[in-house]
Amino acid sequence: MRLDTKHMRYLTAEDWRTLTAVETGSKNHEVVPTPLIGQISGLRGGVHKSISALAKVGLIARLKNAKYDGYRLTYGGLDYLALNTYRKRKDVYSVGNQIGVGKESDIFVVADEKGVQRVLKIHRLGRISFRTVKANRDYLRNRSSGSWMYMSRLAALKEFTFMTALRDNGFPVPEPLSQSRHTIVMSLIDAFPMRQIASVPDPASLYSELIAMILRLAQYGLIHGDFNEFNILIKEETIPKSEENPEEKLILTPILIDFPQMVSIDHINAEYYFDRDVNCIKRFFERKFHFTSDAKGPYFKDARKLVGRDGSKRLDVSVEASGFSKKMAKELEAYMKEVGVDGDGDPNASRGDEDSEEGDDDEEEQGEDEEDEQPAEST
Repeated sequence: MRLDTKHMRYLTAEDWRTLTAVETGSKNHEVVPTPLIGQISGLRGGVHKSISALAKVGLIARLKNAKYDGYRLTYGGLDYLALNTYRKRKDVYSVGNQIGVGKESDIFVVADEKGVQRVLKIHRLGRISFRTVKANRDYLRNRSSGSWMYMSRLAALKEFTFMTALRDNGFPVPEPLSQSRHTIVMSLIDAFPMRQIASVPDPASLYSELIAMILRLAQYGLIHGDFNEFNILIKEETIPKSEENPEEKLILTPILIDFPQMVSIDHINAEYYFDRDVNCIKRFFERKFHFTSDAKGPYFKDARKLVGRDGSKRLDVSVEASGFSKKMAKELEAYMKEVGVDGDGDPNASRGDEDSEEGDDDEEEQGEDEEDEQPAEST
């Protein structure tokens, strides 16, 4: 689904209370009974006006064949709740263009009140699943839209937590600024995805730097799990001529992104993920830059020996202690394994989900005719 912010300015305080009530009720109900929405919001009889307004713009949905009268939260409603939280925190003031479409995420440029541009990443787990519903029928049978949103929240929490830990320990990653529900706000980096770069002046140097990054992650107890040209940005910096540098020099700095699939080096399949990360880089450099390293490996057994070296902190352990628990990690991993999701994929790929939101089997009642699509406005 698209992120359409044009209705935010028209929502009343009662509408926000009602939308929050549906979210709260969704913790225990796939379809939240209408009386419960009134009870949680504190609006009682006056809640029907807000329910109607929210349903009309697609922030909540009523299911026709539900056993009782009630509504469920849509991804659009969850988007609005997250944006409203950022607005209150003064993290996001306006929403700009979409700059990326991942397998199960959308990326937008946003800005704060001072006009400083940032990146908003919205996790939308369930998108790939519903486009490949036949292959995933057994897994999907027991999945509700509410649980997809829960998984999206887990993905956002995991990514934000790991990004913070990596940034604090000197890894080249975007600066994590804020997190709410299924979304993350991070710094905007002026860089290109590595897959878009046609040539580099010194492939061997860049290759060595990337392999060193894989090994440094292992030193801190981590394996990225999707270390490839889609999840590496290349920042270019030109050093002009000077007395010390008779020729102009181009410095390339790799920036690592996308962390929902990151695992501990103690993971049961750690060797598989480590080898895959290494081989992805080898294959890309051979194919794109016609570079093949003379050095063999690196191998997982050698990476294991680096864990904790030079006083390196076990980030896999510290992240778990910070709030992203083992239970959460197992739930998210089970989802990714069943659905076959490994990172964000091609940011320019077609989503193929514009005509349906979560792909529920239950038929939803439609509101009045939708307004024509308009550019995103300030939140």
